[in-house]
Amino acid sequence: MTETLRVGWAGIGKMGAPMSRRVLENGYPLSVYEPLPENRASVVAQGANVAHSLEDLVEASDVVMLTIPNDAVLRQLTLAPSALVDLLKPGQILVEMSTVSPEISAEIAEALGRKGVAYLRAPVSGSTITASSGMLSVMVSGPEAAYRKIEPILSSFSSKRFYLGDGEEARYLKLVLNALVGATAALLGEALTLGLKGNLSVETMLNVICESAVASPLIAYKRDLLVSRNFDPAFSVSQMMKDFDLILGAAKSDHVPMYLASMIRQQYEAAFADGLAEKDFFVLFEQYERLAGMTRDKTAASETLKAI
Repeated sequence: MTETLRVGWAGIGKMGAPMSRRVLENGYPLSVYEPLPENRASVVAQGANVAHSLEDLVEASDVVMLTIPNDAVLRQLTLAPSALVDLLKPGQILVEMSTVSPEISAEIAEALGRKGVAYLRAPVSGSTITASSGMLSVMVSGPEAAYRKIEPILSSFSSKRFYLGDGEEARYLKLVLNALVGATAALLGEALTLGLKGNLSVETMLNVICESAVASPLIAYKRDLLVSRNFDPAFSVSQMMKDFDLILGAAKSDHVPMYLASMIRQQYEAAFADGLAEKDFFVLFEQYERLAGMTRDKTAASETLKAI
């Protein structure tokens, strides 16, 4: 009989909530560690247990999974006194699924390696919608035996899983993907602005783009948002700035010139300065319109005329 692993989850936020719910729905005993009751409420209502401390979480779990916002929180949860590195025991597995730097990840790997605890880097690609439907992609690196052991858990919320190696490969691939995602928003915004100047509507351009050689799932996913100009955040400008800081930090450490990424990071900085920090990162489109001298009123009037 296959062992049913007990899962502990720290960080029940936008992504952690739907991912952990999928784990619970797939029959795994789940304990959650999340300081904000409102964040963990839906998971607890479905049957998850509440761990009131990291010690409680480790005691109740064979596998501890983390979805947290940044390096600083990860350091506090793992490397601080009486945190996970101190608490985890040989045979347990730590799975960190966030977008964090290769540097902090390597530091944690070394500390856990000395204790005989398996550490998997497993960042995901996708949205809250794909998390809820179990269609995320997961990039994994670390000890392969540990990966094979927890792959059924990962399959609860993912349709594709990629094992990449035994080091920080997953961290780097996540940064590669996010560089392309952030660059897509910038280039598309610039291109759409050019098209508006040429008397095209946003809807017409996106209809053609999504059927062309440059079509992508990302553009298709953001299509309605761009047409309706509803920039409620699935992933915010401030979050993308954090990711580009990680990308450029890794590039600096490894002496990789990234001219375009540096320029795009400045475009997000300009959006931040314009008060758009908590808007969806595709709001760069409107930033480019303003740079081109196109006010929202002018654009709306042009779109209305084309519809008549």
